[in-house]
Amino acid sequence: MKSFAILLAAAAALGAQQPAPTAPTTPAAPTTPAAPARDTGTVTLDRIVAIVGDQPITQYDVQERVLAMGQQPGFQAPKNQAEYDKIALDVVNQLVDEELLVQKAKALKIEVPDNEVATSVDRQVREIRARFSSDAEFRAELAKAGLGSPEEYRRFLTDQVRRNELQRRVMDKMRSDGRIPPVNVSETEVQEAFNRTRGSLPRRPATVTFRQIVIAPKPSDAAKTRARAKADSLLAEIKAGGDFERIAKRESMDSVSGAQGGDLGWNGRGTMVPEFERWMFALRPGDLSPVIETVHGFHIIRVDRAKPGEVKSRHILIRPKIDTADVARAKVEADSVAAQWQAGVSFDTLARAHHDYASGEETSILTPITRDSMPASYKQAFAGKKAGDVVVFQIPGVAGNPKYVVVRLASVEEGGEYKLSDLRERVRQQLVEEGSIRRFLDSLRKEAYVSIRLGAGAPASSG
Repeated sequence: MKSFAILLAAAAALGAQQPAPTAPTTPAAPTTPAAPARDTGTVTLDRIVAIVGDQPITQYDVQERVLAMGQQPGFQAPKNQAEYDKIALDVVNQLVDEELLVQKAKALKIEVPDNEVATSVDRQVREIRARFSSDAEFRAELAKAGLGSPEEYRRFLTDQVRRNELQRRVMDKMRSDGRIPPVNVSETEVQEAFNRTRGSLPRRPATVTFRQIVIAPKPSDAAKTRARAKADSLLAEIKAGGDFERIAKRESMDSVSGAQGGDLGWNGRGTMVPEFERWMFALRPGDLSPVIETVHGFHIIRVDRAKPGEVKSRHILIRPKIDTADVARAKVEADSVAAQWQAGVSFDTLARAHHDYASGEETSILTPITRDSMPASYKQAFAGKKAGDVVVFQIPGVAGNPKYVVVRLASVEEGGEYKLSDLRERVRQQLVEEGSIRRFLDSLRKEAYVSIRLGAGAPASSG
């Protein structure tokens, strides 16, 4: 039997390629049987357990798939021989379905270009090879697994990747041709499917939805005047022959571009705030802008190069100083917004007057977001709150200056077990998909010769 390490690596590589539609009702298969009645390691590996058309499926194929699928999360080893035999039969049926799709691809003259297969195989080989410390260790493990040389292993992967891609393309074509119409699923079937899987479902995460108004502290008029005067003096220095890049490194308050002499790289439309973008696209290479004001402060722009739709530019940014009085005014503004919101003033009215749209801050997060994925400031502010509550808290802003957020929670869902109401439509759609695919695969079985020879209860030959 192939070694565990190599099969696990192959399972990881090939599992990502496995098309979901090919085995919609097959349960997760186990790893090597747990204390079965017979010693499965002594089963003849070339024993034929199924035939699809003129293509045999062997016991070796089944053992290989059982071992690989057994590494899936949530796997529970079979407790006895009967459980293992059932899983083995499920695997045989899955292999039959896959072979039917491969043969259907041939009938439809569907092919997979060699270069696409090679690209996927190259990636997988690199990922698997990276799990070993040396070529010698890799080759030794391949030999121990019965996979021969790296070249032979590559041929094995190439065959698997090609087969998986053929299966996927057949299903895509059948869907586009309307050959996989949806089946009807009853509410009873949805309930039964949910009951079968509820024990293995993860816990539902705690989620919230909310609307927010983000308020940034605004500099005083005096601070803006001083910043404008500083920018004007730098522009005069540049026009008098000063080196733009050296001055940017010395004076720009954009810490990222400033260290690069103000270099902003290539930018297309829609990447900068409107006032900046208008000048960036209006200037010719080598031209300087006047001092322009944006939400970020005062800028001097120089365009270095231009091509259709993109400009390579530099800038020097001077920000007005935000002091503690400005931050305090922002807090007062946030408290006032919260009071007005609670008193019934509409969200849209308050957002238009106070929200920091210029910085691209979002206003409405109405798709449930898990609490664990939120920034720490949000998690702390939402702790113990319920739907309808309004809360004010602080978040980091630009250049170390805080912003204030006013939030009204729209919904609060605590974590716990999933209920059918949480997943009803998802379960229904899954059953519709599985049922439709199963019906299509059954139709392929009727068109082909299929003989399953594993176990006394194996289905009769068809086709």
